Amino acid sequence: MKTGVLTVVLMLLMMETTASAQAIPPGMEQIEHIVVLYMENRSFDNMFALFPGASGLKEAERAPVQVDWRSGRDLVQLPRVMNTNVQPAVEDARFPKTLPNRPWPIDDFVSHNDRMPNLIHEFHVHQYQINGGRNDLFASLSGGLTMGYHDTRSTRLWALAAEYTLADNFFQAAFGGSFLNHMWLACACTPVFPDAPDQMRVKLDEKGILLRSGQVTPDGYAVNTLEPRGGPHLSGSGLANLLPPQTAPTIGDRLSEKGISWAWYSGGWDDAENGNPGADFQYHHQPYAFFARYARGTNERAEHIRDDTQLVLDLKVGKFPQVVFVKPRGLENQHPGYANLADGDRYIGNLVSAIQASSYWPKTAIIVTYDEFGGLWDHVPPPKGDRWGPGTRIPAVVISPFARRGYVDHTQYDTTSVLKTIEVRFGIEPLTDRDRAAAPMLQAFAFGQTRSIK
Repeated sequence: MKTGVLTVVLMLLMMETTASAQAIPPGMEQIEHIVVLYMENRSFDNMFALFPGASGLKEAERAPVQVDWRSGRDLVQLPRVMNTNVQPAVEDARFPKTLPNRPWPIDDFVSHNDRMPNLIHEFHVHQYQINGGRNDLFASLSGGLTMGYHDTRSTRLWALAAEYTLADNFFQAAFGGSFLNHMWLACACTPVFPDAPDQMRVKLDEKGILLRSGQVTPDGYAVNTLEPRGGPHLSGSGLANLLPPQTAPTIGDRLSEKGISWAWYSGGWDDAENGNPGADFQYHHQPYAFFARYARGTNERAEHIRDDTQLVLDLKVGKFPQVVFVKPRGLENQHPGYANLADGDRYIGNLVSAIQASSYWPKTAIIVTYDEFGGLWDHVPPPKGDRWGPGTRIPAVVISPFARRGYVDHTQYDTTSVLKTIEVRFGIEPLTDRDRAAAPMLQAFAFGQTRSIK
């Protein structure tokens, strides 16, 4: 083939690929606003084990029992529930001394207003708990609470899931905890920290067995909780222990390049930026603070990172962005340890109600999901992925006039499916191979149905 002809063919192929990447699925153009509400640390079974039509308690009771991580033998009973809200941890007297080796109802002993202990949810430990898909080392490494589930039938989130679409095959993007999964919601990537001090690095033996936990892998990837070098961060944090500014592209970058308005609304952000963070402000829940493009003093930071108190005002004055991420402050995010279920459920309900009462509702899709599992067991094995994940199954609810009504979506998704949904709606390029391969959440929508406008 002559060089000139080859050049034309390559150009046509490139044009076809670009057009395909930017094609908006039929009906999706009717969605003008996408809102992502990112809650904290709950597995799907922990929240929706009792939901009709979803893979829940019935299937969970047939799953492999929990085994001892040392001997590999079945546990006779679950380990005691420990109160990790005090140090050193002590037995939690609210729960029985003996629990059977199977899922059990937490609400027989406590209410949704009570705080639960915080369980281990670290990058390497999580992979041990999954144990090649058997999910049978959760109790041995996190204690008996991991197998508990809530009856959430009285919650606003349950009501929304029942009215709209619940995704019961949705997984956290990355193994481990909140820091890494917030970063994956921003960039579909694991941050790098090549110069991390040795004391921060994970230690593994020659077989890859964990000898010492840490924030950074031996080869310089940040996987466990860190704070941004550019702030906000805890006062007194040593500079060397803070994650350097990251330069990977984010979904925010992609949206800005296309002229799509967007914002990250965070509870307690203004106080933290002004040096007066609330006791429940979580520094590692602020992914854009970790990126050089959104450093302090930049217009990008001022425009795109906002306090969540600004959200309702933006709704009222007609400045609601096309893509919105919402991160509640600690007391309202449902994280075990420092938050309860009831306060976070109220936050969810209030946010959804505010959007439904606004002029934006007729053309809006809301995705309520969680960052990660919080050490809580789920019976569904995560799909095989790459070095970073996906991890445990977590809740996801799609709320919209366009959402299927009373529907359980069994399509396999993970956190990068949220990114992919934004990408296909607004015709923007994926960030990494993971979101490129992810399924967009199209099955949650039925654009030809009779719409309910509240």
